[in-house]
Amino acid sequence: MLDTTTTRFSHVKPGDTPWRGEGLRDFFLYRDLGVAEATHGQVIAQLVKANEAPEKGTGWHRHEARFHLVYMLKGWARFMYGDQETRVEAGDMVHQRPGIVHFLFDYSPDMEYLEIVSPADFGTLDAEAPAAVPAPGKW
Repeated sequence: MLDTTTTRFSHVKPGDTPWRGEGLRDFFLYRDLGVAEATHGQVIAQLVKANEAPEKGTGWHRHEARFHLVYMLKGWARFMYGDQETRVEAGDMVHQRPGIVHFLFDYSPDMEYLEIVSPADFGTLDAEAPAAVPAPGKW
């Protein structure tokens, strides 16, 4: 159960937080939505968008997180989840189960998604490739 005495109300408007390049991937931009601070690190909510064309993608990895949700707001992205290729389009929601090995290898120039993860300081570890990855398309 969430301890409401250690969390606070948060309201972030579009101009309140800037897009930043200091995130997990240098080919994405990130916009903090204030949830990590409001929950004292229990949860992070951030917007992630394409910053440059996909060349090598994220590589195979897994996250050390209890909960990880991706909701595609604009465009599309192609992921490998284990040996299964998955195209995630605007309006799609993906719950990445804890520890799932995945690879984001292609995305549209307008790709933007909401990511909600617990804990806020989740870890990312490189992983062995369980399958071949298709080549990204051209922008």
